[in-house]
Amino acid sequence: MDNPITLTNLSCHYGAHLALDQVTLTAPLGQVTALVGANGSGKSTVLVALAGLLRPTHGSISGLPSTVAFVPQRSSAPDHLPITVRQVVAMGRWSSRGLFARLGGDDQRIVDDCLAQLRIDDLASRRLGSLSGGQRQRALVAQGLAQRADLLLLDEPLAGIDARATEDITEAIDSELSRGTTIVMATHERTQAARADHVVHLRQGALAFH
Repeated sequence: MDNPITLTNLSCHYGAHLALDQVTLTAPLGQVTALVGANGSGKSTVLVALAGLLRPTHGSISGLPSTVAFVPQRSSAPDHLPITVRQVVAMGRWSSRGLFARLGGDDQRIVDDCLAQLRIDDLASRRLGSLSGGQRQRALVAQGLAQRADLLLLDEPLAGIDARATEDITEAIDSELSRGTTIVMATHERTQAARADHVVHLRQGALAFH
């Protein structure tokens, strides 16, 4: 069996602030790992480190697959961006093709499939900033799915959204899992955490033992 993704004694700082303190955890391949904890517990920092967007100040990460998709919280997408929903999802294909590459037929079909899977194909021409919170979250998740990555990182994918968006995103996560994708998500949602294969509790940047 393939080795899991492993964080070993990982510490991360934002400036002088210690966000993760000697955290060791594993995320089994092909399963869902839920990171659970209050705001400021270090959940998002784990995801950012796994995405390669924050260099650890101590420790190591091993077992990362070659392709990683990171879906941030929807509040990280500025309202004023002059970009349509379809362009947002298509960005997922640029991650492997390059920012200025022309997307081919296969890429366009993947974008179409992801729009349909999250039930936002009818919103494809709308500006991202005009969407409701649930619609915007679905667009960001669709972008992550479009990358067809081996590791999907999700930061609070169900936070503050309606029941319909929750159902669509949950189904999309299940579909990715059936494709063999490894999923690591930060969540406050007890129901979502209960459905995960593996749960890691964090408190104030460290593991919380229950």
